[in-house]
Amino acid sequence: MRTGFIGLGNVGGKLAGSLLRAGAALDVHDLDPGLVATFTAKGANDGGDPARMMRDCDTVITCLPSPAASAAVVEAMLPHMGPGKIWLEMSTTDAAEVQRLGAKVIAQGAAVADCPVSGGCHRADTGNISIYAGCDRATFERVLPLLTVMGRKILHTGALGSASVLKVMTNYLATANLLTLCEALTVMKASGMDMSTTFEAIAISSGNSFVHETESQLILSGTRDVNFTMDLVQKDIGLFQKLADQHNVPLEISPLMIDIMTDGQRRYGMRAQSDRIIERLEEATGLSVTAPGFPDRLIDTEPEAQGAELTPRR
Repeated sequence: MRTGFIGLGNVGGKLAGSLLRAGAALDVHDLDPGLVATFTAKGANDGGDPARMMRDCDTVITCLPSPAASAAVVEAMLPHMGPGKIWLEMSTTDAAEVQRLGAKVIAQGAAVADCPVSGGCHRADTGNISIYAGCDRATFERVLPLLTVMGRKILHTGALGSASVLKVMTNYLATANLLTLCEALTVMKASGMDMSTTFEAIAISSGNSFVHETESQLILSGTRDVNFTMDLVQKDIGLFQKLADQHNVPLEISPLMIDIMTDGQRRYGMRAQSDRIIERLEEATGLSVTAPGFPDRLIDTEPEAQGAELTPRR
């Protein structure tokens, strides 16, 4: 299976890297020619443009920063889609939009799946990230060999769009956890607690979480570079709020989170790293919520291994 990968950014570049390490016949494309050159130096082919990639490849994967970017790429690829071709969307996107574009793809006789990832850039870098897959079962079976190279746990979530719904939910929860951790760490610092001890106290408690085990380390080291920016956070929590509005669910925490992140963008820049949101509290209190001994960047220490489908309880 010749595979194309469009979007070699923080996440996409790492997913494409897993395919390349596994020996996949890989064509790549990105608006940044430097990123393309990095991959061609390692043995990938320069895909040229989305239309050519869909013409030349069996499957084309997109991992792009916005629904609008994905839509533009799909429209360019559509004339070259047909039986045997697959569009695999790995961006975090709007479920309705992937269904709209997916209908066009299916009308051409091709197949489509939305396959967003979860687990952080450091796990994408080792092929140990989790992947959701929304598509019919036949398409899932066709793309599973690719997914098990890029990810460790693969969950077939149901029909097209279902994976995107679940993905924005997980990013909403991660953002809520980040904001509460910022408050918790700042209050502990103000209370005179040792921050290394505080980190371990959370890690062994009922308050522990994936976000604490990863992002709290970057907050405390002071680097606050999680490879995820505030504009992406806003996109994801905004999509979650849109789902709630569509289904008439009156949320209280979600609008407050959007307001907090909006203020963070106003202070630090639209594309500031999301972990910098703690600096709002540091500025308000005059505290520095840092501690020695924490890493400048996250590294996945779990050995890379072939992924497998995760079967839900029934």
